[in-house]
Amino acid sequence: MGTTIWELDFYSRPIFDDNQKKLWEVLICESPLEVTRSPETLFRFSKFTTNQNVNSLWLREALEEALAQAPQSPRRIRFFRRQMNNMITKACEEFGVPAVPSRRTYSLNQWIQERMTDFYPSQPGYDAAAAKASSVQYPPLNVSPLPEAVRGDKADRWAFVSLEAGAFAEMKDWDIAFSEAFPLDFLGVTPEMRIPGLIIFSGRAMPLAGWLSGIELGFLQLEKEPLPRMRLETGASDSWILADLKDPQTLAEAQGFEQAKQQAQNVHFLAVQDNPESESFAGFWLLKQE
Repeated sequence: MGTTIWELDFYSRPIFDDNQKKLWEVLICESPLEVTRSPETLFRFSKFTTNQNVNSLWLREALEEALAQAPQSPRRIRFFRRQMNNMITKACEEFGVPAVPSRRTYSLNQWIQERMTDFYPSQPGYDAAAAKASSVQYPPLNVSPLPEAVRGDKADRWAFVSLEAGAFAEMKDWDIAFSEAFPLDFLGVTPEMRIPGLIIFSGRAMPLAGWLSGIELGFLQLEKEPLPRMRLETGASDSWILADLKDPQTLAEAQGFEQAKQQAQNVHFLAVQDNPESESFAGFWLLKQE
């Protein structure tokens, strides 16, 4: 099994068939994983079906059809629609590849938006009202402290920093134990934009980075109420407390981070190091808030 990751969506589209039933469509695309990966080289697969075929058997057959066309088999499959969890999980299990709920479906989200704008409106049976009504709803977040095994001690520190987007072109040459990235240009990020980030300096840097690499990282977000803190959103609806903001200065820095994030198309990063003097990273991940 290779290193490839697929992103998958199986859902109804704003297109009606002759029986006035919505058509369903499976979309499968490859996660870029690297800053330098050209989006045009990513594998894509799409297939429509009627509502009568909305089941795990049809989806598994579609996965097999996609695999026959793909350059490499995936090691896991990401999906973001919680309401499709059981069907997608069952189909992927029968396909032989684990499926994981994730908000890290950046390539897929971009493709869906392109199709909503440029492809679906040109199809017979398209309904503009149905297109406007489509949205994704997530259940309430389950906010938890970091697992004790990866939590550092009181000597741990963290800092808000920023890098020019152009610097990430050399990310593949950095000394990083665990990482994941994506091309910035296809998200409208220009080389001179400043990308904000949070670096955690921890005596347990490697265990923390290893744990982070095993979950589906979503994005960092400032929570102001009831107590100011930085959260890490993962999976489809999980949330972890990374840092409590206990004084006005750190809160102001966090607010600056949020402003910088908005100016950079919501792109940002999370890094883990042993200490501020280290020239290597235990972990480094590019993130995007959708």
